[in-house]
Amino acid sequence: MFFAMKPLLHPATTLLFCFAACFSITRLANGGVNVTQHHNNPSRDGLYIDPAFTKSAVAGLKRDLSFNGTIVGNVYAQPLYLEGGPGGRAVIIAVTESDNVYALDVATGTPVWQLHVGAPVSSSSLPCGDINPLGITGTPVIDLATRTVFFDAMTTPDNGTTKRHLLFTINADTGATNSGWPVDLNATARFSTNIFNSTPQNQRSALGLVNNTVYVTYGGHAGDCSTYFGWIVGVPIANPASVSAWSTTARGGGSWSVGGVASDGQTPFIATGNTFGATTWAGGEAIVRFQSGPVFSTLTNDYWAPANWNALDLSDTDVGGSSPLLVDVPGATPSALVVALGKDGIAYLLNRTNLGGIRAPLASRQLSSTVIIQAAASYRTTLGTYVAFCGNNSQSQLTAFRIGAANPPTITGVWTNSEGGRGSPFVTSTDGTNNVVVWGIGAENDQRLHGFDGDTGSLVFSSTSSNDLMAGTRRFNTGIAARGRIYVAGDNKVYAFSLPVAPIVLSAAAVSGSSFQFSFTNSPGMSFTAFATANVSVPLSNWDNLGMVPEIAPGIFQFTDAQAANTGQKYYRVRSP
Repeated sequence: MFFAMKPLLHPATTLLFCFAACFSITRLANGGVNVTQHHNNPSRDGLYIDPAFTKSAVAGLKRDLSFNGTIVGNVYAQPLYLEGGPGGRAVIIAVTESDNVYALDVATGTPVWQLHVGAPVSSSSLPCGDINPLGITGTPVIDLATRTVFFDAMTTPDNGTTKRHLLFTINADTGATNSGWPVDLNATARFSTNIFNSTPQNQRSALGLVNNTVYVTYGGHAGDCSTYFGWIVGVPIANPASVSAWSTTARGGGSWSVGGVASDGQTPFIATGNTFGATTWAGGEAIVRFQSGPVFSTLTNDYWAPANWNALDLSDTDVGGSSPLLVDVPGATPSALVVALGKDGIAYLLNRTNLGGIRAPLASRQLSSTVIIQAAASYRTTLGTYVAFCGNNSQSQLTAFRIGAANPPTITGVWTNSEGGRGSPFVTSTDGTNNVVVWGIGAENDQRLHGFDGDTGSLVFSSTSSNDLMAGTRRFNTGIAARGRIYVAGDNKVYAFSLPVAPIVLSAAAVSGSSFQFSFTNSPGMSFTAFATANVSVPLSNWDNLGMVPEIAPGIFQFTDAQAANTGQKYYRVRSP
C-alpha cells in the first residue's frame, strides 16, 4: 500500500512510503544481521533467531514476486546474507556450478555485482560424477572483519584437459579478487607423501573459518571412481602462501558431507566416509577434530570411529554422510556433544571433549530406514534439545529426536512429518527457545517451503500458491532467515519469502543543515530500505537506493539523507526490506 505526507519542516521534501512486505531481524550482539556461513553458526545448528517469525505470523508467509533473484547456473550451495555494503546496502551472496558469484540487492534481487571466475569442468572430462558442469559446489564462508568471501571453484583453462580446484577470496562489496589469491591446490596442498590431485577430488562441503584460517574439505565424485582421499586444507587468510593439509592414508575416506567444517570456535571438526581396502583404521568412517593448521594429533581424544568401521566401509554406509553437529545439552553428562548421522540411518552421540577413538558412542539409535546425507539442524525449546534431519528417500520424512539430559545423554525419537522433498532443514525462533519452526524444502519433489512446530512436528506453514514453487532445488539445498525473510537458492534463481506487512507510523521528521531526517515506528526487528527520487511518477526501479534504514532502538527506525538540501523537491519511499 502507499500513502503520502505533506512536507514536514522542510518545504522541498515529501515523504512517500511504499509497503510491499514486512520483514524482521535476526539480531546479533552488535544489532546487525549477517549470515556468513552454512547453517548460520560454526556449530552448524541452522538456527536463526528472528522476533518476527511467530507461529501465527508464519501462516501468512508469501513469496515476494517483486524480488528478481535471477542468476546463471545450477546451485547446490546455501545463499549468504551480508549487511553494511556500499550505500548501506545489504546483499545476498549466491554461487553456481557455472563458476559465477553474485551479490544481489536484498530489496530487489538485482545484481549489485557479479563475477565469473573461470570455466567450469564438464562431467565428460571427469572419471565419474553427477554434477554437470562442476564449478562452485560448497557453500562459501565470509570473514566479516575483512568483508571477504571464500569459496572453492573447480576450473579448467583448456576445455577440461587441465582441472584445478582454486581457493578464491573476493571483496564482498565489489567482487574483486584479493591479492595473493586464488590458491591452486594442485600446486600447494601436501600431506606427507600425498600430493593433492584435483581430477578425482570433489568439493561439496561448506567451508569453515576458525581463528583466521579458512578450512575446506574434499572427497570424491559420485561413483567413488579413481584414487581420491579425504582432505582438509587450511589457509591463513593473511598468508595464502602458507597452505597446510591433512588427508586420509587409505584411498577414500572423503569429507563430502554438505555441512562441511563445524567448529567450537577454536578447532575444526569434520566427518569422513568409507575407505577402500583398509585393514587398520586410516582416517575414514570418523569424526575428527583438528588443531590449528589443520594438525591431527592422532590421540583418541581427537577422533571417533565406530567399532564396526570396517563393516561400514564394506557396505558403503559412511558415518560421514552428514556433517558433525555440535550441540550443548544443559544437565547432560557430558553436556558438550557431537551428533553424527550416518548413511546407516543411525544417530550417534559423542563426547566433544574426548571423542574416544575407536569405541562405542555415548548413545546411538536407528532413526531412519534410509541413508542420511543432508545437513541436520539443532534447536532448543522449553521441552528440551532437539535435532532435525531428513532421510534421503521418496517418503521425504523430516524427523526430530530429543537428546535427554541424562548421564550418559539419551536419544528419543519425537516426531516425523513429510517435507515434500529432500532439502536440508533449518530453524527459526523468536528468541532461541520459543516459537520454534523447523523449515523443510521440497527439493526434487514438490519444490515448496514447509514449516513445522519444533515440539510436535505439526504443520504450521505449507505454501499452496503456484507462485510459491521453487524450480530446481536439490537435496543438499537449505534456506536462510534474515530480517524476516526466508531465502532459498535453486538452479538459476534465488527465491525470497516474506511475512505480512504491519502498518508504519511516522514519528518525526526534521532538517539539520543539508540533511533531512525522518523517523518512524514499527515492530522491533523489522527491515526497511529507503529510496529517493525527484520525479515521483517514475517506477521504483528508477529510484535511487539509499540503503537500509537503521533501527536506532527497538521498534524505532531513523534515516538521514545527508544530501537532501539543494536538490529541489525530493520524494522518499521506504520499502521492506
